[in-house]
Amino acid sequence: MTINAVLLAVVIMLGLSLARVHVVLSLLIGAIAGGLLAGLGITETLEAFQEGIRNGAQIALSYALLGAFAVAIAHSGLPQSLAGSVIKRIDAGGTSGMIKYLLFAGLITMSCFSQNLIPIHIAFIPLLVPPLLLAFNRMHIDRRLIACLITFGLVTTYMFIPYGFGDIYLNQIMLKNVGEAGIDITDISVVKAMAIPAFGMFIGLLIAVFVSYRKPRQYQQLTIDKEAHDAAIRDNELEEDDLSKIAASAQVQSKTKTLVALAAIVTAFVVQLYTDSLLLGSMLGFAVFMATGVVKWREADTVFNDGIKLMAMIGFIMITAQGFAEVMKATGEIAPLIDGATNLFAGNKAVAALVMLSIGLVVTMGIGSSFSTIPIIAAIYVPLCISLGFSPLATVAIIGTAGALGDAGSPASDSTLGPTSGLNIDGQHDHIKDSVVPTFLHYNIPLLAFGWIAAMVL
Repeated sequence: MTINAVLLAVVIMLGLSLARVHVVLSLLIGAIAGGLLAGLGITETLEAFQEGIRNGAQIALSYALLGAFAVAIAHSGLPQSLAGSVIKRIDAGGTSGMIKYLLFAGLITMSCFSQNLIPIHIAFIPLLVPPLLLAFNRMHIDRRLIACLITFGLVTTYMFIPYGFGDIYLNQIMLKNVGEAGIDITDISVVKAMAIPAFGMFIGLLIAVFVSYRKPRQYQQLTIDKEAHDAAIRDNELEEDDLSKIAASAQVQSKTKTLVALAAIVTAFVVQLYTDSLLLGSMLGFAVFMATGVVKWREADTVFNDGIKLMAMIGFIMITAQGFAEVMKATGEIAPLIDGATNLFAGNKAVAALVMLSIGLVVTMGIGSSFSTIPIIAAIYVPLCISLGFSPLATVAIIGTAGALGDAGSPASDSTLGPTSGLNIDGQHDHIKDSVVPTFLHYNIPLLAFGWIAAMVL
């Protein structure tokens, strides 16, 4: 029996990543192995890989500028001020539990808004999360939980709520492709079709919050920007706790710098919202800091370089992921992977639904994008679902869930890379073991189970 090239490539990539081989190397080795097995040859494989890299260059540049913008915010002293405010509330009233869950709710809300109401995707993470790390550390919150919170908002909302990115995924991509494949989509409610799979995501979230990561976890109190940190605590050298120092000095944070930082953030968000360009938004946000003197001209080069270093690894991974995806498409073996699985069905709807969802998991984890998976699988899944007797609503649920499966838990997905970019700003959050593995366990497994239930009952 011939091994499918796409399946082998994904298995190799995931296996090497879990074995602590760097994600970039894992993606490259997996792509080469898949390309060679498919008969592309080393030259054609590398050409396809390089074509994907070219397609991902703009993404990487955008993230580099976003990193510079994030460091400029840290340089303004706003992170210390925010963290200090939170800690003051904890120290004053002993209400750390309430504050903790309010922070959780805020992170989930912002993650949801980033997909639907304010469609900026993961751009908010390097801006919002780093200022809160000191507070998270003080409350001994497990960062794996924070990764799960953010990923829940990033994935669940676009696969369930048909607005913003949800409108693109559910209506413009999924329903469009389902309709073109032969199903009348006139009376299909995507919200109804995806409600049960989305509930599975919610169950995974509850398990992460109240079971898996409820125990305290210790982190070192490290800072993002040394100069800003030193400025915040220089008058409080006798205090024992760095965070207490920051809290005590938060009141002396320049109101002008705070207002400038807020203005820069608003500028970046608004520009991205209206131009759909993360690159332009980050650049103009950084320009606000420069124009107001918060980041002085002689310091700009250092701040900019620090920001690029901050996001460089994420950028490299995303570029490499684009190359990997391009090789997978060039093999021409995604469709045979799906077709080959049909031999296992034997007319059994339950087995068919499980296999179709599992194939979606493999494809999405390899490509790293739910949005790219749907067009690949819809053309094959729709006729298959019709022949097996699935209702139109169940068919939509299968395809929508199969596309979303693997977004959480993929080393190459921005739904895991995004949380890592904010949580690893001080080097204490591993992408694979702290973002990829937790989100895979808490979301892909429940999503697979509840997607199967939806296929059976709708």
